[in-house]
Amino acid sequence: MMSAQEGSTAYNFLNTTSSARIYGLGGVNITTIDGYLGSTDQNPGLLGGEMDNQLLVNYMRYLGDSNFAGIRYARAAGEYGAWAIGIQYYGYGSITGADENGILTGEFSPKDIAFSGTYSHDITSRLRGGATLKMIYSGYEEYSAFAIATDLGLNYYDDERDLSLSVVVANLGGQVKRFNERYDRLPVDLRIGWSQRFGASPLRFSITAWNLTKWHLPYYDPGDGTTQAEPEVKDSFGSNLFRHLIFGADFTPSDKFYISLGYNYKVRTDMSTYSRSLLSGFTLGAGLNVNKFGLSFAFAQPHTGATTFMLNLRLDINDFIN
Repeated sequence: MMSAQEGSTAYNFLNTTSSARIYGLGGVNITTIDGYLGSTDQNPGLLGGEMDNQLLVNYMRYLGDSNFAGIRYARAAGEYGAWAIGIQYYGYGSITGADENGILTGEFSPKDIAFSGTYSHDITSRLRGGATLKMIYSGYEEYSAFAIATDLGLNYYDDERDLSLSVVVANLGGQVKRFNERYDRLPVDLRIGWSQRFGASPLRFSITAWNLTKWHLPYYDPGDGTTQAEPEVKDSFGSNLFRHLIFGADFTPSDKFYISLGYNYKVRTDMSTYSRSLLSGFTLGAGLNVNKFGLSFAFAQPHTGATTFMLNLRLDINDFIN
């Protein structure tokens, strides 16, 4: 697989968002400002005191038999700061094990668990910075590993123009305990993002550039899909540029409701050697906010045999105790 040729990282699950709103905007978005805890998923610089006493529960049905779930909680820290803690579980279903002689050893359930702590601080009235520390445990049959990672993020937000600009360095760190003698790298990444609403329009547009630590992201194009066609490696300037970009748009007529649409060209081209559908690369999301809670949903179909969806439930605890 070309994805394997891009790098031998063992922690790519860290790039899977737990936010339905972010997933609906293409899976990676570091600039969406909505005042809710889910938007801090991939940019600690978006966490703020306005999210005080919020609780977010997430669930995702991913590829195959994979199920991801987690919970996160945030509190204000003084006038200019905020902190959040969370835990995220990544389960990959049941797998039949075998030894080196091919003798079956029974079923096992591989899993990854990430514990996180985030702190953010308002540097100026428009600039906010934050950091997330992640402790990552992996258990695959009798093998286990432990890693530590850090995300660093900055966000500039001009509320008069609804302009948001961000930069994030994600997954800095490494393994403390290895599975075996081989060292598995974390998917360190540099990301830059832009989001803006123009005038009084309810539409906000986003562009996120990611995988910026590596320019060349080639992929195989199977041609017309026949068995006689030889796959062709695509590595042009245009294909590399667009495989680094994720496009998103959300329609938010009020603070009670939104619909989001995202397009990830890299996902679509990664699926070119599979049975991709018309929806490959696209994501769709929607959310509803009422007095004390919010419910968000996102959907994607990377290829015809894989449908993924995500649910978020947000509780504003202050509304229950006031």
